[in-house]
Order: sequence, then structure tokens, then C-alpha cells
Amino acid sequence: LAPYGVNQISPINRLKPPSAKHWFGTDNLGRDVFSRCLYGAQLSVIIGFCTATLATMISVLLGIMTGYLGGKFDLIVQRFVDAWMSFPELIILIVVVSVLGPGMPQIIFTLSLALGIAGSRIIRGTVVSVRENMYVHAAQSVGASTARILWKHILPNVLPPIIVLFTTRVGN
Repeated sequence: LAPYGVNQISPINRLKPPSAKHWFGTDNLGRDVFSRCLYGAQLSVIIGFCTATLATMISVLLGIMTGYLGGKFDLIVQRFVDAWMSFPELIILIVVVSVLGPGMPQIIFTLSLALGIAGSRIIRGTVVSVRENMYVHAAQSVGASTARILWKHILPNVLPPIIVLFTTRVGN
């Protein structure tokens, strides 16, 4: 998408203002600022989408399991989520990167885990409210399996918060 190379230097076009040829203008070496912005955004978009996807999958898995099953399992997992959320994400990221080393996979993994565990509370709350609807009780009374109830009745009704969670995480 970039009209020029990211490091393509053109001394004649130094410090030009925005124009039809250079949408954001040029820098002190004559490089196109728009092309450099596109190149710089590439890494952020990759990390954003990968992190949001993985974090949403973690949130959905934890939230649906704890919200539907309930009981002691829900209590134990939610106490772990509470403890996890008491640590700032930046501190967790710094600790993990210092242990595992720097790199994009480490950042994606750590942010996904932090956001996924925290977001499971939203999904859990929605699942708990959907679980009490009459159509879920009807499916249980007919003898539908847990997997069928989760797939056909719970998940479609939890989808709107999942979509919102995903889209807000991409920006986060």
C-alpha cells in the first residue's frame, strides 16, 4: 500500500509539505512520511489482531466453562481471576519478557493471557444470565448434552459481548 520505499531517500524532496505526491509530506532526508507510517503501523496491527484473537479465545473458554458449570469450580477460577487482575498488565509484561526474552511472540502471549483472563469475567456474567433462560432449561429437561446446549443456546446469545470484547482489545 505504501507508494514509496520505507527508506527511499530523495534529497530534492526534503521537508516538503503534504501534497498529492506525498500525502503526509516528507522528512529531513526526503523520505515519504505516509509510507513510513504505513510500515510502522504494520507491526502494531499484527500484534493487535493476534493478541485480540488469542485473548478472546481465552476469555470465551474460561467464561463459558465457569459461567455454565458454576459451583466450586467457578468459585476457585474466579478467585484466581481476581488475583490475576490485581497485578498491572505492564508489570506482568515486563516480568515475562525478562524471563522469556524479548520478542513479538512473548508480547502477544503475555498480553493475550492478561487480557483473556480479565475478559473472562464479562463472558462469565453473560453466560450466567443466559443460563437461566427458559430455553436452556427446556434443552436440559429434554436431555440435550452440555456441548449442544453450549454450542446451540449459550454461545449464540453470548456472541454480541464477545464481538465487543474483541474489537476493543484490538485497539488496546
